[in-house]
Amino acid sequence: MKIGVLALQGAFAAHGRVLRAAGAEPREVRVPEDLDHVDALVMPGGESTTMSMLLTTSSLREPVRDRIDDGMPVFGTCAGLILLAEGVHDGRADQVGFGVLDVDVRRNGFGRQVDSFEADLDVAGFDAPFHGVFIRAPVVERAGKDVEVVASYDGHPVLVRQGKLLAASFHPELSNDDRIHRLFLEGV
Repeated sequence: MKIGVLALQGAFAAHGRVLRAAGAEPREVRVPEDLDHVDALVMPGGESTTMSMLLTTSSLREPVRDRIDDGMPVFGTCAGLILLAEGVHDGRADQVGFGVLDVDVRRNGFGRQVDSFEADLDVAGFDAPFHGVFIRAPVVERAGKDVEVVASYDGHPVLVRQGKLLAASFHPELSNDDRIHRLFLEGV
């Protein structure tokens, strides 16, 4: 299974390592033609405004949108969640996402860089907690009726699924635990 990892900015290399360990073949996606060779896509964490601009300058925005509209599975983490979200609070006016996941998020909702933290999360279907790494993490403030909340922290959804979309507020690629990536691969 060939899984694309959006490699414009952010933690794409770490996702590649975890995907490989989980049995997938990661492929970096930097130009539209790279999408022709993948079955699914991971949108990593990073800086969501920068990623939004790079999607435009790399000419990837429309091809990614077309693949999502055609049913391509996507896993967004941190900034990737922000890019997938329908509503973004505290975003910049020039920040354009895909608006395909029925959630509203607040950028840096858990705090600034100095407020980053780690927490054990109860994930639906997992027999043991998952250690989540939250770095300038977005908060999901609203989840639509078709959005399944797979894990929460402090009363806020932090891992959600809607159809073929999976999204996390945290960075599962930094946890030395591939269960969330395997969860995504099961849906591919």
